[in-house]
Amino acid sequence: MTTSNNSDAVRKQYENDELLRTRQEIHEQYTQPKIDFIQWALTCIPWQGDERVLDVGSGTGSYHKALQMRYPDIRYFGIDNSWGMLQKHPANGYRMVNGDAHKLPYADNSFDIVMANHMMYHLVDIDTAIKEFKRVLKPQGLLMVATNSLHNMPEFQVLMRRAIVLLTRLSPSQIRPPAPASDLFALENGTRHLSRYFTGVVRYDLPTALVFDDVEPALRYLESTRNLREPQLPDDVMWDDMMMLMRQQITHLINHFGELAVQKLAGVLVATDSGGVFKEFFRIQQTVDTPQ
Repeated sequence: MTTSNNSDAVRKQYENDELLRTRQEIHEQYTQPKIDFIQWALTCIPWQGDERVLDVGSGTGSYHKALQMRYPDIRYFGIDNSWGMLQKHPANGYRMVNGDAHKLPYADNSFDIVMANHMMYHLVDIDTAIKEFKRVLKPQGLLMVATNSLHNMPEFQVLMRRAIVLLTRLSPSQIRPPAPASDLFALENGTRHLSRYFTGVVRYDLPTALVFDDVEPALRYLESTRNLREPQLPDDVMWDDMMMLMRQQITHLINHFGELAVQKLAGVLVATDSGGVFKEFFRIQQTVDTPQ
């Protein structure tokens, strides 16, 4: 277990929507090119418009809002482990549940689509959760998972490592910068996870960048991840000292180049046994495999 899926650290990180909202607002303001990730992510699913959808780790309902705009006849259900997040969710009533992704309170074959977006890496047992997602999906159902690449925001990692090198007694070869939470279930290893349980997995990538012309939003972004990153620092390195050196480095880069560009690579994994883009493929394959 790491801080990224330690239940206490995750609970602290998401006890309300403040830190998540900080990152969302920075993404919206500083991402280039300007692409609405949620709207883009929804295009990765061949929607009919009347699906029964379960949003696991629904948070404050970003995907609910986008779905309602596109497909008002969608039957939306949401579950999140944080009551503080659910309090900000626009949906209400029996369709919203404060619960655990490892033990979903729904019957088998209940949903056409299960969404688990930017949350898989916080799970204590990823495999158990995937089995639960598959259990509640209909036979031709789709699992949609949004996450980041292992190569997301490498500039921040390089700068943090440089700062730690200057602060620690450890040798440079022993230093690893605090890993992003999403490394536990990224586009690369997430594909392998899902392929253990589903016949087909499709990966969709969206490369963009955060472009900062001011040091403050870059530091706010990093500060919003403190609960998950700070415990990963060497014992002799203090978070505030590292952030002081981060400020100095980022300020120098912006003064020299006019901006700091932090490359992002996020995307969506869609898994299924026989639905979605695989539907026709599996139909043809079944015909070929069936003796005449």
